[in-house]
Amino acid sequence: MEASKIRLTVPEGIDPSRVLGAGDGVLRALENLVRAHVVARGDSVAVSGDPDEVELVARFFEHAFREADAGRTLSADDVSRCLAVLRDGEHDASSLRDDVLLSYRGRVIRPKTLGQKRYVDAIRSSTITFGLGPAGTGKTYLAMALAVAALKRHEVGRLILTRPVVEAGENLGFLPGTLEEKIDPYMRPLYDALFDMMDRERTDELMERGVIEIAPLAYMRGRTLSDAFVVLDEAQNTTPEQMKMFLTRLGFNSKFVITGDLSQRDLVGRRGGLADVEKILGRVDDVAFSHLERADVVRHALVGRIVEAYDAYDDVREQRSRDRKESR
Repeated sequence: MEASKIRLTVPEGIDPSRVLGAGDGVLRALENLVRAHVVARGDSVAVSGDPDEVELVARFFEHAFREADAGRTLSADDVSRCLAVLRDGEHDASSLRDDVLLSYRGRVIRPKTLGQKRYVDAIRSSTITFGLGPAGTGKTYLAMALAVAALKRHEVGRLILTRPVVEAGENLGFLPGTLEEKIDPYMRPLYDALFDMMDRERTDELMERGVIEIAPLAYMRGRTLSDAFVVLDEAQNTTPEQMKMFLTRLGFNSKFVITGDLSQRDLVGRRGGLADVEKILGRVDDVAFSHLERADVVRHALVGRIVEAYDAYDDVREQRSRDRKESR
């Protein structure tokens, strides 16, 4: 196949450094991810190589030009995420500018990867959504951002955040304090995320009024959760009975989001509530399953490498176990 060549010009009025990144970081990241040669001189960008890749790079720069014109500069991390969207073809790269929430600190919360965008779309379009994937993929954070946004738009009257209390090394009975004080450390990650999105004083006021509730999963029993956006976190630590109990709490004008990572179960020797739930509910209308992958990890880059290393280690152990069984 013949190589293709094109030359792009940075539109007038746009600083090329906004397009190419600090120290040409965007340009270097781009060249590492495509089968094309990209050279920038002044306001001109020359691209040569595989025709499909050249077209991909052209579409990338169209997006980069629009971002720069809006006063935004892409980062090296943005390059890989943008290319993933463009290669997939399902969404335009601008879909990653799908603002979910503007936090009280003025920070925009939005999906950063194609997987996250699909997850956000699933939550918006389904009454019950399961967000499954490894640590750092934004499962809980995005769900909570959508919940806060729904509360602010008065789409629901309550926000309920819950998670199972699973004792990991310490027995609750031996911890100091009242029941609430003993449970608080288990709920702390939900508080932290909430306080990152809403003013502390306003959040405390809404919690006192019962508009926002953060409580253990056991507290959901016997209730009907109507007019509420409910997020169940760490669902891999539920039992099948708890999962059924929770799902049947659904009331009118409510939305449920269940997040979990099957690789981080703290229930020893017991089957988890997420183990078979997709087999049971996979064909039920208005129930969505969104699977996030290692590519959707948006914490520190090292988190992604740690997840990948553990997955590789587990794969080797499973293969060795299968080999031993076959050799018997």
